[in-house]
Amino acid sequence: MKKFFLTAAALMGAASMFAQGWPANYEGVMLQGFYWDSFRASKWQNLEAQADDLAPYFSLVWVPQSANCGSGRSMGYDDLYWFSNYNSSFGNEAELRSMIKTFKSKGIGTIADVVINHRNTLTSWTDFPTETYKGTTYQMYSTDICHDDDGGKTYKWANNQKPKVSLSSNNDTGNDWDGMRDLDHNSSNVQNVVKAYLDMLLNDFGYAGFRYDMVKGYAGKFTGIYNTALKPRFSVGEYWDGNATTVKTWINATKVNGEPTSAAFDFPVRYAVRDLISSNWSNKAKDGLVSDAAYRQYAVSFVENHDTEYRSSSAQQDPIRKDTLAANAYILASCGTPCVFYKHWQAYPTDINMMINARHIAGITNTSNTTFNEYVGSKCNVLKTEGSHGTLYAVMGANADAYQTPSGYTEILRGNKYRYLLSNNSNVAWVDLPSGSYDNAQKARLTAVSDKQGAQLVYTTDGSTPTAQSHKAASGTLIDIPAGTTTLKVGLLVGSAVSAVTTRTYKVGLSDTFKPYDITVNVNVDNVGWSSVNFWTWDDMYGDNFTSTGKWPGDAVTSTKTVEGRKWYSRTYSIDKRDRMLSFVFSTASGSPQTVDVYDLNKDAYLEISANKDGQSHYYVNDVTSQMPTAITTVTADAPRSKYWYDLQGRQYTNRPTQPGVYIHSGKKIVVK
Repeated sequence: MKKFFLTAAALMGAASMFAQGWPANYEGVMLQGFYWDSFRASKWQNLEAQADDLAPYFSLVWVPQSANCGSGRSMGYDDLYWFSNYNSSFGNEAELRSMIKTFKSKGIGTIADVVINHRNTLTSWTDFPTETYKGTTYQMYSTDICHDDDGGKTYKWANNQKPKVSLSSNNDTGNDWDGMRDLDHNSSNVQNVVKAYLDMLLNDFGYAGFRYDMVKGYAGKFTGIYNTALKPRFSVGEYWDGNATTVKTWINATKVNGEPTSAAFDFPVRYAVRDLISSNWSNKAKDGLVSDAAYRQYAVSFVENHDTEYRSSSAQQDPIRKDTLAANAYILASCGTPCVFYKHWQAYPTDINMMINARHIAGITNTSNTTFNEYVGSKCNVLKTEGSHGTLYAVMGANADAYQTPSGYTEILRGNKYRYLLSNNSNVAWVDLPSGSYDNAQKARLTAVSDKQGAQLVYTTDGSTPTAQSHKAASGTLIDIPAGTTTLKVGLLVGSAVSAVTTRTYKVGLSDTFKPYDITVNVNVDNVGWSSVNFWTWDDMYGDNFTSTGKWPGDAVTSTKTVEGRKWYSRTYSIDKRDRMLSFVFSTASGSPQTVDVYDLNKDAYLEISANKDGQSHYYVNDVTSQMPTAITTVTADAPRSKYWYDLQGRQYTNRPTQPGVYIHSGKKIVVK
């Protein structure tokens, strides 16, 4: 057993380290594990299931605010409960805790989205929930609300109450956010509740750190107060501003005893990359936090997030519209701590994983020295970063191929408008196919990056350590990765010595083959007395509509079945993809009244429309599937039912379709040629 003896000075140094908000020389990369309305993709269970795929590449995963926000689906920014209710739009508390625990076991820290600038209320402008946690009751009051909240609208409301409601005498210390109550962080009660909340997230739930939302809304000193009390290893603030000087000012405002207590998202470098893309990589890059040696430790760089991404034609935001891979290549080859957007990783996992491998193999950290604008030419911008194991060039732009590789460097990676060049003194065996699961056979390119005379590559595909007698390969050789599990190990052979062994593990074609299947959704309307039911059906993640016309209120469903004396309106749909799930709104007549949204069904379901309504007068829906018998007693259908045809997407046709394909008619599958 090892024994450690710490001096008082060492203990003080350790405390200082944990109070600095983000570690120096940090090699990790963060993933933003959600995007706007990613309610299915970012469910706690779905993220947990990807832990093995994430762990080799991401040390941190930032997840949505995880507590309940009241009725309806929410991304978490209208926070209501802090202590007592963790049934959120992404899963329940048990699923959340399981995800955090699994991530931790794989070496991944989970970053909590912390929304403390503002808070939602229950029924009036000022009634915050009363919550008890571990025997202590936590309550915020009207006097914890900034005096000038909502531009004075809250004060006006409070003055009109009988008796009058008192607010804090303190004005907001940052930007006002209209719509919810801005909290007065000068209030000792607010500070006590926030500290208890953060302590719970860190020490009970097991989060590794915090992402503070909208820190423009309150003075930076309060982040310093909270982080000094809780000492998170990781803290990053969303100070949304493209001016690097302004963001640095916020970081400075978090200082305690002369040290920053939080990092900040590098919005300036995000806008610099956006502008480089607009110039077709022909312009000189503007400075970000990463450009300043004094602040790169506290720079969390990114190229897209849930607030800048394209959401829809009516909410286009300010997205990166092209050159997504080149943009990621830029930040992943630079100093600072890169944060990869979930949509980008979903779309380009192989490229992004290899970029992260290159970052690690060069030994790049958040405090490495990056030379931006190393070369600027027509449709070509180059940066280089000196890592602890080697120097990495990133070449971006349509003319990246025309950039001459400097002497002493070897190209290890290329893609759409980007190249990575690694210094030969890295002395590594490079494999350009990342570990992971693949549907089909693959090829992996082996590259010797070495300044040693006569260096060769040796490799094995059975997991054994390569020796001088193993298979030899010239630099640039392609190795076949067949179906099954392959553990590829590649090393540099210099003389008779093998070094710098790189290991990759591949699982090819091992996933279960998906077979489409049918589900039946059954709806009972006894509680509301409807005489007809419309099914409005769509896939929430893919955006596909599953009604015959694509127009509200959807399909009038007349097929019924009787189960234990109760009538159920029934419709069958085909689940044609492994991750296909259907969402519904049920209505009567021409679409009103209607129910709340029912999300993500991929199994047979029995749904009972309740007599109770939400705040929009939409009826709640109860899932009573588990209460139903497995056998169905009586099935009936209106006479016109037999004439309908359905394709495998559930679309209804009145007449026999003319388009070739597989259809369902009168309960049978029929091929139309």
